[in-house]
Amino acid sequence: MAGPILMHGPRRHQSDPPGAAGCGGRIWLIAGTGEGPPLASTLLARGWRLRVSLVSRAAALAYGPHPGQELAVGAIGGPDGPEAGVAQELAGARERGDPYRWVIDATHPFATRISAALARTCQALAQPLLRLRRPDLALAGAVPLADLDALGAHCRPGLRLLLAIGARRLADAVAASPGAVHHARLLPSGEALGRALAAGLAPRRLAPLRPTGDGRIERALCLHWEIEAVLCRRSGGPNEAHWHRICSELGLRLLLLERPREPGEVEALALQELLERLGQSDQHG
Repeated sequence: MAGPILMHGPRRHQSDPPGAAGCGGRIWLIAGTGEGPPLASTLLARGWRLRVSLVSRAAALAYGPHPGQELAVGAIGGPDGPEAGVAQELAGARERGDPYRWVIDATHPFATRISAALARTCQALAQPLLRLRRPDLALAGAVPLADLDALGAHCRPGLRLLLAIGARRLADAVAASPGAVHHARLLPSGEALGRALAAGLAPRRLAPLRPTGDGRIERALCLHWEIEAVLCRRSGGPNEAHWHRICSELGLRLLLLERPREPGEVEALALQELLERLGQSDQHG
């Protein structure tokens, strides 16, 4: 089974002594393109050495080259599942004499599978783990939904509803709002498109496009499709902020799917609190 694709960063050899890849402590950062790049930059500036795990090559483009940073692209664990991949990575680092001082989970709040795997495996192996907690944005008139089961109560028959919750739960959202006319904003991947079609969405009501980062595509879709309500995830990131702005400007109703609970055994900290806990590398290295 092929492992993740390794990109720029120091290479170590079996003959190298522990710490030969650079001075300072080592962190395994599992992240994306939101908080990940600035967090990595800050940690590198503080003397930490990083291994950054990312899902795609596109995400890796957001990280600049640095001699103390190694990028690993691909699903952690592959077909064997994330827990096996996490355990293998932690054990391998210890066997090489260069263990991680910290593991930092900076994944999306709705990436529950990898977060749960990190929590369970790090606890079992006594590996220090911290979770980056995104802030809650103000509701500002939006309607929070505890789960998709509550969606139907807010959807009259014929409501033109835009689903912006990713592909994994599209079928659940469609089933929970049978009277609505569903549209979906998707990432341009075969898996996402397949899930949308399997959920019963009409091809003419799908937009498999990459976001521009400023919400222009999303705003144009709402106008083109004459959307009346938007369902997005209460993730606390830029994507949610864009939907607040777009719905306010266009007079649309915004429904927010509440984020899942964090694993109970993991300490979740806001960005500044997390940085204060980590400190400088020479405090731990």
